[in-house]
Amino acid sequence: MGKVTTSDGVTLRYLEAGSGAPLVMIPGWSQTAAQYKHQLEGLSTRYHVIALDMRGHGDSDKPSHGYRISRFAKDLHDVLAALDLTEVNLLSHSLGCAVVWCYLDMFGPRRIDKLIFVDQSPFLTENPSWSKFERDAAAYALTSEQRRDPISLYEIKNLIDAVTSLAGPHGEAVTRAFVGGLFTERVSEEEKAWAIERMLMLPRAYAACLIYDHALQSWFDVVTRIDRPTLLIGGKASQIPWKSMQWMHEHIPGSRLEIFEEADGGKHFTFMENPETFNRLVADFIG
Repeated sequence: MGKVTTSDGVTLRYLEAGSGAPLVMIPGWSQTAAQYKHQLEGLSTRYHVIALDMRGHGDSDKPSHGYRISRFAKDLHDVLAALDLTEVNLLSHSLGCAVVWCYLDMFGPRRIDKLIFVDQSPFLTENPSWSKFERDAAAYALTSEQRRDPISLYEIKNLIDAVTSLAGPHGEAVTRAFVGGLFTERVSEEEKAWAIERMLMLPRAYAACLIYDHALQSWFDVVTRIDRPTLLIGGKASQIPWKSMQWMHEHIPGSRLEIFEEADGGKHFTFMENPETFNRLVADFIG
């Protein structure tokens, strides 16, 4: 474990293993560096693998401020600068993808070699002011079935209800119910419980602030300007519609797309459910 102090005085901790080209991994909402355990072990024979605990998450400091995508992007910038990392292979999952998109928007791709985005669409909340271009993409992601889902974040009302529940006295129970549904049946209850306990290390009030900020931002314009080699990984049964990954593939020149079937762990946590295949895809892409 190592640590870096951000520009606003917050200590972020990270796990690292191996040597070679840097592979920096950014977890999703509420997730911790430890949830990349299979990549820290399986990919460290070829790369210098670094998994970061974002502010409030895991073993990092838990300040009362900064739970927004832009601050997380600045934190990532601080980490890469402090560790003097260049030609970085940057892997991100879920909300972590938005952190990387924001990083690219603010700081550019100078330090980045290749990008890997896992199971995240460039928007989460339906916006009535979208252009035709944005609505064409939304047709991939906003299905009628998902709009009926009471825990979906795809409509403003559902978003507000979810944030209110997370920040309230039953936030832990809400988290357990929601996160449990992000895995396929092939994952044991013990493994689910382990992942949920890691995620609950982020105080629920902070988790609510973060998901609210995340869900209201669109990254269309950033995604369509990506000019680094890009690998997109999704799950056929994920709550993040796999066709949103397909849309990004169509709009990022030269990108690669891999969609896991449900039987192969193709829900939200492909890197935990099927690490052998996941790691092989990542290693083949990085080279």
